[in-house]
Amino acid sequence: MFRKFTFLVLVLLLFAKPAMAKEIVFAVDATWPPMEMIDENRQIVGYSIDYMTAVGKEAGFTPVFRNTAWDGIFAGLAAGNYDAICSSVSITEERKKAMDFSIPYYEVKQGLVVSKDSPAKTLEDLKGKSVGAQIGTTGYFAIQKVAGVNARSYDEIGLAMQDLYNGRIDGVVCDDPVAAQYALNEPRFAERLHLVSVIESDEPEYYGIAVNKGNQEILDLVNKGIQAVKDKGIEEEIKGRWFGL
Repeated sequence: MFRKFTFLVLVLLLFAKPAMAKEIVFAVDATWPPMEMIDENRQIVGYSIDYMTAVGKEAGFTPVFRNTAWDGIFAGLAAGNYDAICSSVSITEERKKAMDFSIPYYEVKQGLVVSKDSPAKTLEDLKGKSVGAQIGTTGYFAIQKVAGVNARSYDEIGLAMQDLYNGRIDGVVCDDPVAAQYALNEPRFAERLHLVSVIESDEPEYYGIAVNKGNQEILDLVNKGIQAVKDKGIEEEIKGRWFGL
């Protein structure tokens, strides 16, 4: 009888499905290379994707990435359409009023891209000119702070770069890794554009994972994973993979 019972337990263990790790659905605006983008196989890839995949492995959850337009990404979080946002969201005091953030996972600055024949070196040099940025980003807010510069908003940063390339605007401001990607690594844009400066701010700017206010379960898991990725040196490996650092 005991041997039959033991055999039955072994059979059940053999055929039992492994316990699934908790899934966390992240909204991603995949128009922000090299942080979040679509590759040639129509897959969402990028630094943030690799980072959050590593975070999930360390914290014991499975990340699911859902491509979401930036202009509705925060409203979608508030409506419960996904659990969190992993989309190069800078942690700001204004945003912290509406949502909670993880510990920072990347420090970022704003880069100014102009055409190679432009004499401009700073945003102040573009007074009386039009400068583009993605709507609702810290780059757009940086332009608005400079008196005399006309801030022009775009749904996607690539559209702003295209207008700059075609001479319709005089500059573009966006996160420095994205500015470098377009101005240095995209062959067509690199022929005509260059990253002329990095805009210094009074306070450092960091990306964080955004969740709805009070969603401590998700926040704790994400923070646990981010800390492990930092402590184990995985963060540096991912930076090396994407930025050659």
